[in-house]
Amino acid sequence: MIKHYKDLRVYQISYDLALKVYKTTLDFPDFEKYELGAQLRRAALSIPANIAEGYGKKDSVNEFKRFLKISLGSNNEVKVMLDFAKDLKYLDEQKYTYLFRKYEELGKQIYSLIQNWK
Repeated sequence: MIKHYKDLRVYQISYDLALKVYKTTLDFPDFEKYELGAQLRRAALSIPANIAEGYGKKDSVNEFKRFLKISLGSNNEVKVMLDFAKDLKYLDEQKYTYLFRKYEELGKQIYSLIQNWK
């Protein structure tokens, strides 16, 4: 039974991924830690933050879904920035593939929650 936003699987996954992204960007070149790295960290953190904020408004189904949609948008933003980081050679293929696939899965789970939350 879900009693707290931390009980939501999408929150747990997104929080864990945000930590991984945060740690990964610390290996970016110094000038990119404050440019692409900072934007990537903000987008990754935005996902669990919006899930938590929206869950606080869960009494309004439409309001919670609105925050989930914002989370889904941030999820897509992360994927674009992961592509960019890979193409700039800030991420090796293995780390990129792992993170990208995890964000692909997370996006599907958020979308499913949007469709099924009542």
